Amino acid sequence: MGLVAELRRRNVIRVAVAYAVVAWVLAQIAELAFDGFDAPVWVLKSVLVILALGFPLAVFFAWAFELTPEGVKKQAEVDSSSSITQNTGRKLDYLIIAVLVVAVGMLLIDKFMLQETPATPIQDVDIASVTIEKSLAVLPFVAMSNGPDDGYFADGLTEEILNSLAQVPELLVTARTSAFSFKGQDIPIPQIATTLGVAHVVEGSVRRAGDQLRITAQLIRAHDGFHLWSETYDRSSADSFGVQGEIAEKIASALGVVLDDAQQELMRDSGLRNPEAFVFFQKGVELFGNAHELFGTEQTDGLALANIEFDKALKLEPESGWIYFNHADYYVHAAAIANAPSDETERAASDALIEAAKSDLQNAARYAITEGGRLSATLEYTLIAREWRRLPELFRSALQLEECIGPSFWAGLGPFAESLTDTSALWERERICDPLNFYPWANTAHIQSLKGDFSAAIRISTEGLKFRLHRQIADELIDGHVGAGEFDAAHAANERFTEDPDLRARHRLRIEAARGDIEVVRTLRRKMIEENGEEDLDMITLAKLGERERANQLAAEADARPLGFVVMLGQVGACKCGAPFDLEFTPNFARLVEEAELVWPPRRPIEWPLKDW
Repeated sequence: MGLVAELRRRNVIRVAVAYAVVAWVLAQIAELAFDGFDAPVWVLKSVLVILALGFPLAVFFAWAFELTPEGVKKQAEVDSSSSITQNTGRKLDYLIIAVLVVAVGMLLIDKFMLQETPATPIQDVDIASVTIEKSLAVLPFVAMSNGPDDGYFADGLTEEILNSLAQVPELLVTARTSAFSFKGQDIPIPQIATTLGVAHVVEGSVRRAGDQLRITAQLIRAHDGFHLWSETYDRSSADSFGVQGEIAEKIASALGVVLDDAQQELMRDSGLRNPEAFVFFQKGVELFGNAHELFGTEQTDGLALANIEFDKALKLEPESGWIYFNHADYYVHAAAIANAPSDETERAASDALIEAAKSDLQNAARYAITEGGRLSATLEYTLIAREWRRLPELFRSALQLEECIGPSFWAGLGPFAESLTDTSALWERERICDPLNFYPWANTAHIQSLKGDFSAAIRISTEGLKFRLHRQIADELIDGHVGAGEFDAAHAANERFTEDPDLRARHRLRIEAARGDIEVVRTLRRKMIEENGEEDLDMITLAKLGERERANQLAAEADARPLGFVVMLGQVGACKCGAPFDLEFTPNFARLVEEAELVWPPRRPIEWPLKDW
């Protein structure tokens, strides 16, 4: 009898298969159980080693021994005529089938139940048409423990890893806003990667027990789910900043990026060093984001709460550029909504707000870890400090950068693109870096409208609204339809996407003003007054309605305010009507326009029949 036949007769092959399948199922159960009980990594490794060592022993016993009605006996002691190996083999077959059913069931549960995709607007959006091979997104690490600040700590660690990787020029790293959009969502990795336009995804978890941390991280190739790198770290909280740099270096290495000593040092020094600062900064970022969904004094109050957390973080990390950059926003908003000072006390208060903003922005530029961050802070400082003569040079520098810079309200300079430079390329780059952030979408569409390409503005804003129903993107869609003369489509977009009733009514006025039907406009105005009392329309709406005197009056009032020129800058950009007011009524704003050699009036991409200047 041949060896293979003898192995079959003694059920050695069946035993080997049965052991392998049972061991795999036991390993999966052990991993879930030990993870739930917060067991150290070595426990699971020990179980795997024991299961592996048991395999040759099982094969040996199957060869050397046989199960008989009288018990287990050596093969040499069993008469072949009385052997029951055939019956034992059938029982092993049943066991193998049963365990395989269990294994298949576990795989199906993991695929279709544990990774079930919730209904979300970003499911079917393929934002990036081209995926760069050395591109990745760092998803928010999961907090596996339930301490009050553990979630913030995990977010902070994630952001620091992201910041470290962003220092590598060879890598395209998705910005925080887009990567954190998937927090708490159980969406398959390939779908996330397709939405963000990246080839790789980093995910992980953080568990805190007292001062001890257990951090796991893995780099996944998106198209096939293959783990290119994975590692677990058991460290103290005080050493968390060292882990972030180590993880980033390992990820870069796994993607084939060779780091020199200077790059490694830059990655290690790119983020926060204090674990408590992680928590305070993330709390501030959460409040900061919530505040920007509000308006007026409510927004400013929300930013003040965020600054309480930023102040705590700055005490621990006094050289963090991004904390200063966010910290400045409160002072800018507070000064922007302040009325013209009526006495020296009010003037001193408004001057203090502006000086605080300038100081924060100077520190943000000084401690920026990237050239893009430095440039963004410098641009905002230049606007606040009224040093507009530097704007053309700074805009050219922004376009020459290959990294993302996360521009803020200075994007309002869009209507002066002819004077400065076309910012379309800048906003296209921002959309690639941060594809789930509403701001690049809205401004990309905005620039297209200013250039008179309304079909492009409609296409871009429509695509942007598929993943986030944001007011600013909707505004650009409505204006795109107005510019294209598609007034019914503009009304439909307004009714569908504009939630605020007052803003919806103003859009109706503007659409009918673009159509040029003065009787309809008057009817709408009367209706607004009947429903809400006398409406105090903004200068944009007044300009589009042809009410020049009232628009100039509002512009003059804004010009006298501490940061009124910032408000007017936004009004000029949003109007798309050329000059919404006459410069002679705004001497402060006029001096800045002249200093920067900006063209006035700016481009008028949309014709407004009721506006005759």
